[in-house]
Order: sequence, then C-alpha cells, then structure tokens
Amino acid sequence: MTSQPYLVDRLQGFGTTIFAEMSALANQTGAVNLGQGFPDTDGPAEISEAAIAAIREGHNQYPPGPGIPSLREAIAEHQQRFYDLSFDPDTEVLVTAGATEALAATMLALLEAGDEVVMFEPYYDSYAAGVAMAGGVRRVVTLRPPEPGESAEGVDAYGFDEAEFRAAVTDRTKLILLNTPHNPTGKVFTAAELQFIAEVASEHGLLVVTDEVYEHLVFTGQHLPIAGLPGMAERTVTISSAGKTFSFTGWKIGWVCAPPELVAAIRTAKQFLTFVNGAPFQHAVAVGLRMSDDYFESFSADMASKGKRLAEGLRSAGFGVYEPEGTYFITTDIRPFGETDGFAFCRSLPERCGVVGVPNVVFYDTKSAGQHLVRWTFCKRMDVIDEAIERLGRLSEI
Repeated sequence: MTSQPYLVDRLQGFGTTIFAEMSALANQTGAVNLGQGFPDTDGPAEISEAAIAAIREGHNQYPPGPGIPSLREAIAEHQQRFYDLSFDPDTEVLVTAGATEALAATMLALLEAGDEVVMFEPYYDSYAAGVAMAGGVRRVVTLRPPEPGESAEGVDAYGFDEAEFRAAVTDRTKLILLNTPHNPTGKVFTAAELQFIAEVASEHGLLVVTDEVYEHLVFTGQHLPIAGLPGMAERTVTISSAGKTFSFTGWKIGWVCAPPELVAAIRTAKQFLTFVNGAPFQHAVAVGLRMSDDYFESFSADMASKGKRLAEGLRSAGFGVYEPEGTYFITTDIRPFGETDGFAFCRSLPERCGVVGVPNVVFYDTKSAGQHLVRWTFCKRMDVIDEAIERLGRLSEI
C-alpha cells in the first residue's frame, strides 16, 4: 500500500477499508455485492416506528453521555435475560456510536504505548487500527481451518493451537481481544476454548475485551459470553451493538458492559470521540432489545437458511466451503480454481461473473494463511443470493 506522507507512522498501511473499496467496485460494475456486510432490507417495523416517534416527540438533542436511561436499562435486561449476567445500568453500561467506537474507546482508554494485545487472526480490520491508534502492539494467534476434505457440517471448521496462544502472552501483554461469533470465519468459540482463554487471562492478570455483535446469529452451538465464566466478570469488557441484530446498521448504536471502573475509563475516552450520538435511535433500540424471543429465534433461523443456500451455491460453483457456525459470513477457498491470490481474484470477479466478495488476506498479519481465502456475506434477500449463485456458476465455464 502506498505511503501517505502526512499520516503518522502508527497508522501507515491503514488506507481505505476493503469494505469501502469492494462496495465501490460493485457500484461501478453493477455486480451483486456479497462483500460488505450490510442487509438490503430494514429491520422490524416497530423499531423504525419507535425511532420516528422519538423524533416527533422531540428527542433530537444531545442524549446523556452514558446513553439514555431506558436504553441502558434495556441493555442490562438483555444481558440478564439471555445470559444471566447482571449489570447496573447506571454504572456498568455505556452506550456508544456502534461497536467500532466502543472498541476504539476501549483501546484508547486501556492501552499505554507499547502494551500488547493478543488477538486472533483473521481479525476485523478495525481491531488492528484501534490497537495502533492507542499505541499498542498486536500479537496474533492464527485460527486455522482444516485441510481440504477434513471439514464436516456441524463440526468446528476453525481452531487454534493452545501452545501458540500461550506463547503470544508476554510480560507486556495488557489484554486479550476476542470476537465470538467470529467475523470473518463464522466460528463460534466453544465452552472449552473460552475456559482456556479465561484461564490464561486469570493466570497473567489480563483484561479481556470481547466483541459479541453477532451474538444472536448462532446456527451451531451456543453463544457463551466469557464474562459469565468464574472469575471473569471483573476483568471483562463486553461489547455489542444493535446493527447486526436488528438490521439497522446505519444507526450506529452500540454498548459496553463492564465493571464500574472499566466503564468509567472507557467513558473518559469515548466522550472525546463522538461525545454522544443517535438520540432518537437510542429510544428505538430500547424497544428492539425488549422484543419477544420469537423475533430473535426467527431472525437467526432466517439467516441460517440464507447461509445454507449460499453455501450450497458456492460449493456447486467449485469453491471449497467452510460452513459458518454463526455470523452472516462464509469463507471459501479459491484453490480449486487453480488460484491462490484472493485479492486479484476478488478484483477480477465483477468482470468475470458480476459478483463481489472480500479477500480474507486483509484480515491477516500472516498473509500466507489467508491469501487463498475469500469471504462472502449472506445478509441479503434470497433473490439476491440466488442471482449471485447463478452468476458464480459461470466461473466453471470460463
């Protein structure tokens, strides 16, 4: 990537995100965009109507710094309802401008220059940027899929080496950054894996920051917040948001749940980023979090069916497919086409068959581990997925 002369050294290499680049390519070429993970339909009408009502009722000025009380209460109720986790809405919940701001504020608040963060690769790109902006140093542990032919439906396709994870922890390590369900692999970390991570954190006195934005999109296994494990509540920062769960990604309403001292530190950094945001949308998300179980169950089931449809289509088109356990992404291997450069493959795909995906290599420090992998999203209408499948089928004819 070209050096930017005015950009500080710690942010060199962080240019335009791959999502913006590939979405622009889709717009330019008329390709079906299965790259950037945003739904093409709005979420529940009662939530959008609640936002409209809040605007009409005059909730259009700065909300309170920590977030409006009704949303903080709804977040605390949500954590209790789904995970039996107790948080004080006044001192242990902070509303943010999406999970991305929550992550950035957390890194800025908790890391001194030179502090190390143990994180898994592939990683969502904002993680690396957030650590860099705080002056931290990332130490990655690679999530690896099985070799071709070893994966089976219902079996965790991605795993990590415990010795490699332990070796990544040094005397400079400050925290572990975890994402489950995991983007881009679709992995849902198991109880045993979370217990191992918790044990390492406890042994070394580390904080754990966990991104759980796909918590309601689990198809295989169960989402288990690491904060619920023995001894972890006091050292865990739990981050989530409304965008993925309710399909209103443009509203950017996220939150942090953590002990009071950690929330106070994160709030100190957060207030100098956006200060506050989305007053009427906060009222609407409070309504969403209190929706019945039927909504959350049907939302997950619908997304699972779309994932199955896309996985079958990708497999028929000739890709090696790693079945996701959660999220709304599928990772594929392009080597069956005799190709190994995912970046070149994705850039040529709109011209070849009119579809856009994302090269996974941008989510890796260990480029060789991800260079042959491509990520696709299935949070689209079924007719859009079917059109993409039909177009991808042309690859075998080229």
